[in-house]
Formats: sequence, structure tokens, C-alpha cells
Amino acid sequence: MKELADYQRKIMITGGAGFIGSNLLLYMLDKYPGYLFVNVDKLTYAGNLASLKAVEDRDNYVFAKGDIIDSEFIDKLFHDYLIDGVINLAAESHVDRSIMGPAPFLKTNILGTFNLLEAGRKYMTGRQSFRFHQISTDEVFGSLGPEGHFKEDSGYSPSSPYAASKASGDHFVQVYHKTYGLDAVISNSSNNFGPYQFPEKLIPLMIYNGLKGKPLPVYGDGCQVRDWLYVVDHCHAIDLVFHKGLPGKTYNIGANNEIKNIDLVKMICAILDDLTGEAGHFELIRLVEDRPGHDRRYAIDASLIRNELGWKPAHNLEEDLRETVKWYLDHTDWIEACVTGEYKNYYNKWYAKRLGG
Repeated sequence: MKELADYQRKIMITGGAGFIGSNLLLYMLDKYPGYLFVNVDKLTYAGNLASLKAVEDRDNYVFAKGDIIDSEFIDKLFHDYLIDGVINLAAESHVDRSIMGPAPFLKTNILGTFNLLEAGRKYMTGRQSFRFHQISTDEVFGSLGPEGHFKEDSGYSPSSPYAASKASGDHFVQVYHKTYGLDAVISNSSNNFGPYQFPEKLIPLMIYNGLKGKPLPVYGDGCQVRDWLYVVDHCHAIDLVFHKGLPGKTYNIGANNEIKNIDLVKMICAILDDLTGEAGHFELIRLVEDRPGHDRRYAIDASLIRNELGWKPAHNLEEDLRETVKWYLDHTDWIEACVTGEYKNYYNKWYAKRLGG
């Protein structure tokens, strides 16, 4: 590693061993060789340093294992690395888990965000520049009817403990900007998909179960609508918001890829049939009892980031869903490593419950 003064920026990316975080680091490390990136991750069941194997020896990359709810740990990193920017991706993020046990979501998504904001408030004094970027979700807005889209000024109406914890974190970010003058931005994205996504989420779960010949459980009637965003497009948007977004503003990030869950699962089945040469994946689909508070529809109006920062998605849902399925087929060792240990016990209980076992 060079001297700290030789780096243009020293950016802390929290949750960098997770799905979006690892994809963001792979993207940012290539684009900004003059930046130092400090990856902070607790390495819970969903954190996987194998996703970052390609960059672990880079001179401008540092991994620091720890918990963002540990304020002394965070303060030391700010001091040691002269952090002048934070992109906060650290979060407990699975809705089903938040319903089964909300406490970890409150700790990480609220207290953890608070600790990062406090560190930023203390250490921004005397810095030439400092920015805090909160990565949030469209789930904070609640459920839409059959028409309309979430906009940046849509009211927050969370339906799950996960969404409520993210909404609370967002509010703290807004308060630290308004009260303390912290340079902060928020981005709320729609559902992401792509490589390195942990297999408790819908798309990799359907791929994994399909490969194993297991039932593909779909909540309720399967007609819940989601707007799907390819993770690489999201990384490009994060880059723009972090560097060019106006202080205090929120930017919605979505790809206008609305599709019913059941239709998405059918697309995955068709792709699996084609890529594996084995028919019959459609027969694995099972409609199961809906989860509590399941939002009916999400849809993002991304016109602000398009008009103000020039972002637009470059990827196509059908094409990149196929590429995503192919990635998992080519990386079965990665996904098999995920479904062991702590997650295996949870998965077996949750999966049996979902199927009424």
C-alpha cells in the first residue's frame, strides 16, 4: 500500500463482501486505481470473501473484518485510514429473516448506520471533502397499487421489520445532513440480480433448487410485481450518485423491468431447461402460503437520476437473467460453499416451513 497521502480518496465500503458490495468493489477498484478502498464486513453467513478473490491482492484494497455496530472499531478505521467517504452497504437484508427475528436488523441497519454517521460527523472537520452515501431500498415505500411509481418524495410506509429498519437508517442520514451539515446522499434501488447473490434471495434460490430438482416455492398467487435491476447497472448508478449527486438529495434507481414473481420463476425454469438440456423445471413450481405483510407491487420512477446525472440501465432483463443463470451453473462451487454451516440449518427450517412441512 502507498502512503495515504498518495491516494486521491480513501473510501470505506461497508458490507463489501456481500452481493452488491462485492460487485461494487470489483467495479470501483478497476475504475479508480488512485483511490484506497477499505472493505468493512462482519462476514456473517451472507458475506463471502471468495467473491473478491480477483482483487484481494490489489495495492489499493484493504479488508477489515468487524461490525459497524462497534463504534470504537469504526472510529479507529476512520483515524487510521483518514476516511473521506463512506458507501454504506452493510445491512441485514432478507425480509423473511426479519419476520422470524427482527433484532439483528435493528442493530445493523439502525445502530450501525448511526455509528457510521457519528464517525463521519467527527472526522469530516478539517477534511477537504467528505461524503456519506446510504444505499437503501424501494421497500421503505411500502406497496403500490396497480398503477404509479415510487418517486423520491414518496412517503415511507414500510411493511416488514427489514424495511422499517432501512427506513429508520435513511431518516438518520437525512437528519445528519440537516442538523450537522454532513454531506450525505441516499439512493433507493429496486430488486437487484446478478452474480454473487446469496441463495436465500429469489433468483439464486430458484436456480439452486432447480438444479437440485427441489420444489420452487413461490409465495401466494405469485402475482407480486417487482422491478428488477442488474447489479452492474446499480454499481454504475452508485458511482454517479456518490461522486455527482447533490448533497441532501435522494435518488431512485430502477430499470423499468416490472414482472410478476411467478412469470420470473417461469423464465428461470425455461432458461434452466435450455442450458441444462433437461426439461421439467416448470413442474417444480409450488405456490405456498404468502408471507405476512407481503407488498404487492414495487415500481421505481428513475427519471431524476436519468435527467440530473445521466444514468440509464445498459442491461436487458431477459438477456442478463440468462447470463445470471449461466454464471451460477458455471460457479456451482461458489453456491455450494454458501449453503453450508449456519445458513444450511436456517435454510432447512425455512424451506420446510415454506412448503408447509
